[in-house]
Amino acid sequence: MRDVREALADDLAGSFERLVASYQDRLYSFALRMTGNPQDAEEVTQDAFVRAYRALQGYPPERIRTLALRSWLYQITLNLSRNRARRRRPGLVSLDEIGLRGREKLESPDHLGPNVLAEQAEQREEIATALVALPVRYRAAVVLRFVEGLRYAEIAAALGQPIGTVKANVHRGICLLRQAFQKRTGEV
Repeated sequence: MRDVREALADDLAGSFERLVASYQDRLYSFALRMTGNPQDAEEVTQDAFVRAYRALQGYPPERIRTLALRSWLYQITLNLSRNRARRRRPGLVSLDEIGLRGREKLESPDHLGPNVLAEQAEQREEIATALVALPVRYRAAVVLRFVEGLRYAEIAAALGQPIGTVKANVHRGICLLRQAFQKRTGEV
């Protein structure tokens, strides 16, 4: 089997899925350890691959062939994890809102009951599991569109695909997610 770097240097668009398949589990595991949150780890991993693809597009083939790919991908993932941690800010509540509610408990995660928190955690896990099960081309399009909030033109640029392909991949990804949830709940 050809080296991933050789394949990327010769045909980035055609070989990138192979890179993703080779490293997605490792990078996700690393991101999960760094963020402590499966949803954040998924987003960091997707962002790492998007950034890697964009960077590789600008590299000459000779540089790609000599790139220390594994350490480079881990460094991107680490930087994204750090950036995500820096951006996280605790939720702010207006003092006026507290005054209006009087003695009512605020609807923050700290004040929800254990049953509600467990249910929310289970839903998040189900969504993350369903997203991970999607084929890479659909998962990337869905995550970039609905998690990262990118416009279709931005997704097309990030993935190096025509806008029509991006729209089709988002649609197919959502359909696969719907099917997965229907099978899970028995509503087929």
